[in-house]
Amino acid sequence: MIHIETPSIAPSLHPLMTRLASTILGHWQGLDLSPYELPEGLGYVEGRLEGEKLIIENRCYQSTHFRKMHLELAKVGSNLDILHCVMFPRPQYPLPVFGCDLVAGKAGVSAAIADLSPVSGDGRLPNLYESALRVLGAIDFSEPRELPGWGGIFSSHCLFIRPRSTEEEDLFLGRVDDFLRIHCGCAMGSEQLPPEGEKVYLEGQRNYCRQQLQNDKTRRVLEKAFGTEWADRYMTSVLFDVSV
Repeated sequence: MIHIETPSIAPSLHPLMTRLASTILGHWQGLDLSPYELPEGLGYVEGRLEGEKLIIENRCYQSTHFRKMHLELAKVGSNLDILHCVMFPRPQYPLPVFGCDLVAGKAGVSAAIADLSPVSGDGRLPNLYESALRVLGAIDFSEPRELPGWGGIFSSHCLFIRPRSTEEEDLFLGRVDDFLRIHCGCAMGSEQLPPEGEKVYLEGQRNYCRQQLQNDKTRRVLEKAFGTEWADRYMTSVLFDVSV
C-alpha cells in the first residue's frame, strides 16, 4: 500500500476545502492504489493571475477499479481557493463517476457540488447505488444552486449549493463522505462487464468529459494565467482526459 502525501497547499485553503481533501484522500488510502503519472510539468504548476500568484497542486492515483483518481487543489493569492476531484472508473466496471468541486473566496464558499454521475448509457445509477443513496435521504440546504446547461450528466442525487453556515458546510462534507463510502464499497464488490458493456461505459465517460469541457469559467481562469494552448492541454490531459 502506498502512502498518500497531503498536498502542501492544503493547510492554507478554506477550512472546508482542507477537511474535504483529507476526507477524499482518507477513502482513497483504503484502496489498492498505485501512482498515476500526469503529463510532465503538470503535477505542480505556478503562474500569475491578475497580479496574484496562482498555485495548482495535483494528486493522482489508480487502482483495480479506478483508472484515474484525481484531486486538484488551487490557490490564487488570498482571493480564490479551488478544489476539484474526479474518480474515473475503469470502463470494465459498471460504476458511475464521482465528482466534487469547491470554490471559495474571501466571503466564504460560493459553490459546492458533489455527485455520483451515471455513465451507463441510460442515465441511471446501478441499483446498489440507488438503494444506498435513498437510505441517506435528502438534505434541505438554504441556498441550492442551478446546474449549468450541460448539467444533464449529473444524477438526481447531485448536490449543488452555496453553504450559508458552518452547519451547512458540515452537512455537505458529511454527504460527500457518504458518497465516497458508498462508491468505494460498491466498487470493491463489482464484477467486470462483457466487452459490449465496456464500450457503453467508455462512451459514457467520453460524454461526461465532453460536457465538463464546456465549463467556460475554468477555461477562462486557466487561459488568463497560462494562455489558450496551455489551458486546452491541461483541461484535456489532466482534468478530463478520456479521448473525445
